[in-house]
Amino acid sequence: MKDNFSNISDKYAKFRPTYPQTIYDFIYPLLSQRDIAWDCGTGTGQVALELAKDFNKVYATDISAQQLEHAPHADNIIYTVQRAEQTVFPANSFDLITVAQAVHWFDFDKFNEEVKRVGRPNSIIALFGYELINITPEIDAIIKNLYTHIVGSYWDPERKHIEQQYQTIPFPYRELETPEITNIKLWNIDALLGYLQTWSAVQHYEKDKGSSPVKAIEHELRKVWGTLEVRKVSFPIIFRVGRIK
Repeated sequence: MKDNFSNISDKYAKFRPTYPQTIYDFIYPLLSQRDIAWDCGTGTGQVALELAKDFNKVYATDISAQQLEHAPHADNIIYTVQRAEQTVFPANSFDLITVAQAVHWFDFDKFNEEVKRVGRPNSIIALFGYELINITPEIDAIIKNLYTHIVGSYWDPERKHIEQQYQTIPFPYRELETPEITNIKLWNIDALLGYLQTWSAVQHYEKDKGSSPVKAIEHELRKVWGTLEVRKVSFPIIFRVGRIK
């Protein structure tokens, strides 16, 4: 599992989007109980905090201690630094296992073995993430140019799994059909720029070039953004759900 975000943990916590309630509304009726959940690759804890509203206890793990330092606290969330592929959890521990925008960094086979070990019989695993955002055709074109041409060569190979909507990731569970979901946010231009700054390829570019590719397109983005204070930002959601054992 790679750690591309420890050095920008504060920005990640501030600018990465939370997930829509629709995801949880789909998952929860599938569960026989809401006792203990594991949010794997929790990052700065956006999903863990949501799970904590409905579960008695949530274990949230990540390989980045810096990310966990920026995660929100709750009495029933236990944060620990652990690899996704090998944990200290007892067998048959969890009713729900979630991985949000992180599974593409894992060793798939080892992670799936760990999921089968720690998931309770008839428990649920849910993988979710999001694709490239949509705002307006003019704004989207600038962002697509950033994504494909400016920082295109700086994406890790694992990014292909996002582009392929996680369909190329081994999923040895009884898969359930999921709804199409779009995450809608209302952002100002500064929120958009902050989000773009958290891209892993942007971080790699900055380390190599010593300059910000987001800064390079900021003027053009602000121009096409126009005078509207906020705009609708759409994140198409990647969503795979399966039963364990």
